[in-house]
Amino acid sequence: MRDWQPFLGLPLWVWLFVFPTLLALYCLWQGPKAARLLAPIWKLLDRVYRISGVIAACFMVLILLLIIAQMVARWSSMTFPGSTEYAGYAMAATSFFALAFTLTQGGHIRVSILLNLNQSTKLWLDAAAMLVAAITATYFARYAIKTNIMSQVLNDRTQGQDFVPEWLLTLFAMFANSPTRWEEMWAKTGSDWVYTPVWLPQLPMSIGTVLLAIAIWDYLIRLLSLRETQIQGEVLE
Repeated sequence: MRDWQPFLGLPLWVWLFVFPTLLALYCLWQGPKAARLLAPIWKLLDRVYRISGVIAACFMVLILLLIIAQMVARWSSMTFPGSTEYAGYAMAATSFFALAFTLTQGGHIRVSILLNLNQSTKLWLDAAAMLVAAITATYFARYAIKTNIMSQVLNDRTQGQDFVPEWLLTLFAMFANSPTRWEEMWAKTGSDWVYTPVWLPQLPMSIGTVLLAIAIWDYLIRLLSLRETQIQGEVLE
């Protein structure tokens, strides 16, 4: 896979793990001062999480519309090729886009038996658990992106009956190419429908896991800055 050090100046693991950990330690040291500095960033991230939740809700509505379309097609003795695959892609997108927003709303189950044993150790146990979760989520996000890249390199295509227009692939490919190549890309784009490349339905997985990793690091930093968890309405066992 690609070596990112020539582009980033440092190994990728330093950016993904070392710098966020150092920021968390800074917030533990400075406390309220760090909270005041990071407050505007927290507001921006809260908006990102809400937008992610809205996108997840839109994909959930899309699942409903696909089911209705399947029913209408069946009653009309028509075929709807790829409807099952499209519904599966929408379901996956719903799940992954909802991860970060669900975390911020306390929708994830958190086992708090050890946290409730002793108030003096609650902060440190919670911080340690969130640090482990942040590192795990970051690994997940990194390898989700690697999976996306590998699928594109191999030109892996779906085995189902689902198709997408070529212009849609070009639209997404624009974000991975220099603007100087956009005119050439659109010039080569036809009006045909092609088998869905696997990287396209994998995009929500990559985006959702990246947002989840950011959210966990974010709320770890908030915990250390404010000395109490900002995840409210948790489901506890």
